[in-house]
Amino acid sequence: MPITPATPDPVRASDAEREATVERLRVASVEGRLTLGELTERTEAAYAAATRGELARITADLPQLKEAPPEFAPAQRHYRFTAVLGDTKERVVGRVEAEFEALSVLGDVVLDLRDAQVPTGEVQITATSVLGNVKIVVPDGVEVRLTGSALLGDRRVRTRRVPPGRTVPVVHVHATAVLGDVEIVDDEHHERGRRILAAWWRSRTGRPAGPPRG
Repeated sequence: MPITPATPDPVRASDAEREATVERLRVASVEGRLTLGELTERTEAAYAAATRGELARITADLPQLKEAPPEFAPAQRHYRFTAVLGDTKERVVGRVEAEFEALSVLGDVVLDLRDAQVPTGEVQITATSVLGNVKIVVPDGVEVRLTGSALLGDRRVRTRRVPPGRTVPVVHVHATAVLGDVEIVDDEHHERGRRILAAWWRSRTGRPAGPPRG
């Protein structure tokens, strides 16, 4: 969902006005109007906004509160993903209403949350890796809270640090890694290798290497 052109209001925005915009975005997410990726993108833009015009731009394509009925996405149907001697990749596009479970045994599980709708603003995930890998992809700007344990394995979070005091979506991950890896990455880190390859390809051929997101 694109952010609409700026509204010409040069008055400086206050902290209270920024927080009010963030709350409107949260309500829009609850109503089913914004995906997790859109919510985090616009929340970051709201905290960075300098003027009231910039804040108005962020919510210009959203209806006034109670002006229109919610537009809920279909509920997510599957919450358990298992890879045993194989690979499983899931891009969540539905409405998240339960806790996810990801289990990898000598295989790879990739769970992509960037297009999910998360009415509560929080996602719960239990990830277990035994001689395998679990990778969770989140939008830039979310807060990741990682708990659990590792035995001859690794638990890693590669996301940008969220400045303190900001209200942002939260992804809770309880990870158990036994001779395996559980990794949580955001857009920036997930796509870094592909962007480098695309830039190299353009420099050699002058042509794009294909869409950057996969």
